[in-house]
Amino acid sequence: MKTRQLILMAIMFLSYLLSSPSKSVARAPEQYPYEVLQDLGQFELRQYQGAIFAKTHIDAETYRRGSGNGFRTLASYIFGNNDRRESIAMTAPVVMGWEDGMVMEFMMPSSFTMETLPAPGNPRIEIYKKPAVTMAGLSFGGWASDRRIAEKIEELTSLLDAHGIAHTGHFQYFGYNPPYQVSNRRNDIVVEITGWKK
Repeated sequence: MKTRQLILMAIMFLSYLLSSPSKSVARAPEQYPYEVLQDLGQFELRQYQGAIFAKTHIDAETYRRGSGNGFRTLASYIFGNNDRRESIAMTAPVVMGWEDGMVMEFMMPSSFTMETLPAPGNPRIEIYKKPAVTMAGLSFGGWASDRRIAEKIEELTSLLDAHGIAHTGHFQYFGYNPPYQVSNRRNDIVVEITGWKK
């Protein structure tokens, strides 16, 4: 099942890249910008800039079951299922969170504003502006899974507790790579921190 989902997601991603002559497969996608405030060895404290996101709630409880459905819903929006039939560039990372059920998010390219983005054709997609936020981030390689995400959330929690850094407890998973990339993969577990001063 996982293999079939990965193949489908890879085909969708490649079809998107190849469908527009203005986009090059070799060009790296725009990334959610941040500044490293402090490198603590096993994790970092980061200041993320404000950005616009498209998000959708997923009717699933696990990363394995929800990632494909969420990706397909949001991918349809950037592939042209919107009021202008306009393609929107893919960005990184793909964001998953579990604050109010499972949610997946795509950052919108910085060339858009809330006023200039096309409206989604799917009512399950919400566009919102996220303000600048300070987060702790722990990076790991390889492939993500429910077990690895849970382990890394526990690891980051322990590290934050050891450093006396308070946080909201609302962890997110950031996935940076397309499904067909098999090496040099990057994943992050992040959480907003509170009351921290350098």
